[in-house]
Amino acid sequence: MKNVLIVAAREFRQIASMRSFWLTLLIMPLSIAAGAVAPQLFDKDQADRVMIIDRTGGSEAQALGQRFKLDEARDKLSALSRYVQRHHLERADPAALWAQHDRWYSDADVARFVAEGGPAAAKAKIARVKAEDTPEFTPPEPDFELVPVPASLAKVPDAQLDRALKPVLKPTDKDAKAVDYIILIPASFGESPLVRLWANKQPSQQFVGIVQDVLTRGLRTRFLAAQGVSPDAAESASTIAPTLAISTPPPGGGAREAMLVRSILPLAAAYLLMISLMLSGSWMLQGTVEERSNKLLETVLACVSPQELMYGKLLGTAGVGLFMIAVWVGCGIFAGYATHGAIADLIRPALDPLTSPGTILALIYFFVVGYVTIAIMFLAIGAMSDSMRDAQGYLMPVLLLILLPITILMQAVLGGNNGGVLMEVLTWVPIWTPFAVLARLGLGIPTWEVVGTGILLAAFTAAEMVLLGRLFRASLLAQGQRPNVREVISRMRAVPS
Repeated sequence: MKNVLIVAAREFRQIASMRSFWLTLLIMPLSIAAGAVAPQLFDKDQADRVMIIDRTGGSEAQALGQRFKLDEARDKLSALSRYVQRHHLERADPAALWAQHDRWYSDADVARFVAEGGPAAAKAKIARVKAEDTPEFTPPEPDFELVPVPASLAKVPDAQLDRALKPVLKPTDKDAKAVDYIILIPASFGESPLVRLWANKQPSQQFVGIVQDVLTRGLRTRFLAAQGVSPDAAESASTIAPTLAISTPPPGGGAREAMLVRSILPLAAAYLLMISLMLSGSWMLQGTVEERSNKLLETVLACVSPQELMYGKLLGTAGVGLFMIAVWVGCGIFAGYATHGAIADLIRPALDPLTSPGTILALIYFFVVGYVTIAIMFLAIGAMSDSMRDAQGYLMPVLLLILLPITILMQAVLGGNNGGVLMEVLTWVPIWTPFAVLARLGLGIPTWEVVGTGILLAAFTAAEMVLLGRLFRASLLAQGQRPNVREVISRMRAVPS
């Protein structure tokens, strides 16, 4: 055992001294940091600027402006309601609109919300009951911003607006802000439904939908008034709309959403197992090939037996892989409980499976045993290869055999498919069992299946250790051409003296 530990420590130090190891180790912290910063980079940093030239007297421009403000307040109310629901803060004011989640907020609801003080008043009430580690509510940015019409443009005839609006849409002055949308409501609006729209980009469906809705109401009001309906009645008729009662799952709740969140940790474990195996296994393989090509194995075998060398390399490589996993998991836990934001809100519920002792044991068992099962294949390939070129010839078929079904497996799990023939086959084939069981833990896998596949995996790994151990010992000092399939089988069948 002492010699095994010496070889393991040497293997660990050799791999840990590589720059690629430390660069790889930074993947998870950098990914978490990028995940926290990326939404801020990709989100729209400013509202679209809208100019409305209303030749009808200003009533339609006023209606559009009110609609933009109303939708902005509705977005804030909806976001506040989801925030309160996510963090269970309804007790701050049970009668408040933002504490009621089963409805689509009507225009009257939004007007009431604004009259009661909007987000500022709500945040003051929430501050009295929320926990210290609860993140602050950040209202969404407005989608549109109205800009006044310059006096010079207001006097330009409709027929000459195309030329006059070019410098407004595409200003040549670097300090000038471009206007994204310009709407012309001609004086004949009502008699004719034609409205002009200029844009410096492809108009968004949301913007066009708002303009059409507001102006359609204006046309209907004018039509009803022309039919002899009083202006007040015409206005009321054009604004009639149903009141929707909506039932939605809470953030992180609902069958599919909850399943996906709970599947994050098991899927991450399967993914990290695959990544760490590919990295640490390739480093171990490279080290073994270099020892063979540089004739160092003869010196090493003068001090330790082939069996001690094999177990030491496996233990050292497993130590490297588990160290990487420990660092990555530590970064994830830190991001979940020591930080705030979308990443933390996602990681915390994803760690719920760790509250089950059975799930913890299954994660550890299938991760460690799966690691040994695949790592010994890399070790045997390294023992048979005189160069990395030779090793690639063995390695590529093995990698394809392992990786291709795993990608299909993860897609099936993300799609919510916990059953099916393919999932069952992958679960009961030992080379894929660790990945399949780890990935299915979040969906709910029967206990008998976990126990049965665990026993099968242990038996397969034990047989693999015996057969590939023989191949490793027989191939250590063998030189010359790569062994063919018949010779590989012969070495695995040979019982060491």
